[in-house]
Amino acid sequence: MRDPAEQKNAPVGHAHPTDMSAPGKGVAKARILVVDEHSLLRHGIVTYLNCQPDMIVCGEADDIPSTQSKVAECRPQLLVIGLRLGTGDSLEFVKTLKAQYPGLLILVYSAFEEAIFAERALRAGANGYLMKKAIKEEILAAIRDVLRGQIYVSRELALRAFQKSLETQPQHRLLEKAPRVENLSDREMHVFQLVGSGLGTRKIAHALNLSVKTIETHRGNIKGKLGLHSGAELTERATAWVMENLLPQQRNEI
Repeated sequence: MRDPAEQKNAPVGHAHPTDMSAPGKGVAKARILVVDEHSLLRHGIVTYLNCQPDMIVCGEADDIPSTQSKVAECRPQLLVIGLRLGTGDSLEFVKTLKAQYPGLLILVYSAFEEAIFAERALRAGANGYLMKKAIKEEILAAIRDVLRGQIYVSRELALRAFQKSLETQPQHRLLEKAPRVENLSDREMHVFQLVGSGLGTRKIAHALNLSVKTIETHRGNIKGKLGLHSGAELTERATAWVMENLLPQQRNEI
């Protein structure tokens, strides 16, 4: 049996020499930290992963501060994390974690539409993106692919990316100019999401630890990119987006 002190002092994201072996009796298991703000979903994932012969959940968390503590405490090889963690900016948090722990593998497991958020998550440093509507077998496939050093996205997203790569340059430029939510920056997307969740400018500024003026600038940029002309139009568009993209998934998790 491995010395607990040896495990505690191991670098985050780097497995013990036997951890990357094929599943089997007596083989050390990949250590996984599960992070999601919904306790029922999180506990379900934890239970399912702990039943696998090659995995063990070393901890769980429900927000950014507790995740930061758990990563340092349990030294996971892989982090499975949701994108909606209170009002915190999960994409920025992924960037921070990868800077602090370059060897840490990260699989984003989210209700957010992959067509909008998968590329953002991968750019932030994630090693894979999986929708919460995925079946259990797909969850295992995604985790094992990431543990093998591969990038995981759904087949649908991979095909969409391939089709996009075949587009001519003029068509691509026209597509980028279209007033779509996908054209927002990561920070603008987060502000847009918080506006749609009912937060005013001051509350958003407090949640993101930014000035009110900075949030107002982001709101102005969002309106410009989406072709909106007033704060009321922005609130209406953002609320409709949240209702369509986030709430249906949350209802399915309960």
